[in-house]
Amino acid sequence: MTITVTSWPAPAKLNLFLHITSRRKDGYHNLQTIFQFLDYSDILNFKLRQDGQLFCVSTLTDLNPEQDLTLKAARLLKQYSNTKQGVDIKVEKKIPVGGGLGGGSSDAATALLALNQLWKLNLSLDILAKLGLELGADIPVFIYGHAAWAEGIGEILTPVDLDEPWYLVIHPGCNISTAEVFNAKDLTRDSFPIIMRDFVVGKSVNTFEAIVCENYPQVNQAIKWLNQYSSAKLTGTGACLFAKFDDYTKANVVFKQLPKRWRGFVTQGKNISPAHFKNMKTTL
Repeated sequence: MTITVTSWPAPAKLNLFLHITSRRKDGYHNLQTIFQFLDYSDILNFKLRQDGQLFCVSTLTDLNPEQDLTLKAARLLKQYSNTKQGVDIKVEKKIPVGGGLGGGSSDAATALLALNQLWKLNLSLDILAKLGLELGADIPVFIYGHAAWAEGIGEILTPVDLDEPWYLVIHPGCNISTAEVFNAKDLTRDSFPIIMRDFVVGKSVNTFEAIVCENYPQVNQAIKWLNQYSSAKLTGTGACLFAKFDDYTKANVVFKQLPKRWRGFVTQGKNISPAHFKNMKTTL
């Protein structure tokens, strides 16, 4: 019997800056940020089932399947569409977990995009984004697949065209609780809203960076080290940080000097998500 496995990338993202402008009555925060994708991805493998069952396994050995956003996305789409089809999903994790690179959200978005096609549902990106928003605030940007200026809780998106530099991304080897950082008493929650021109001339920061550096020495040390070569920034609530370079060679020279206690990789920024123009089919 011929079995077709279709593989899709789920790319990482960077927050090129991140401001918190206010706290909402529902407890969420209004923010401003710019999302840019990276040419560095988890890989999701899909094998259709005719019995309607949904299964998802991950190369992360300590991941509870019931907490997996990928499986939750598949269930949500199946429920919304009433399809009788099922799927086996295998997630090959490459993006560091809990690093502020959006790996879990990207996996969920890729599941929605891929299954919309594989199940022949023909749902619009707007519908998929609304479904994704039920699972996470930054899933819509992965659904639409274009670098974006984001506001609201991260779901109000305006496409932007950015330079696509090379980045060195470093994970300093610690895990950061997003909830803990958001609830920090000294978090700046009233940043004055900026416009794109302010970002272009460097009038932006990551609001969380000072708090994270104060409470996580490994992040502070890594930022100081990377600042020797290029301006380093935190992405999301961390723990990953990044710096941009003009070309691969310059970034790779610095990467080769990376202290062994940290992990890292060199990759290029992308304005169009790899999930929107690349999927691979293999027949077993």
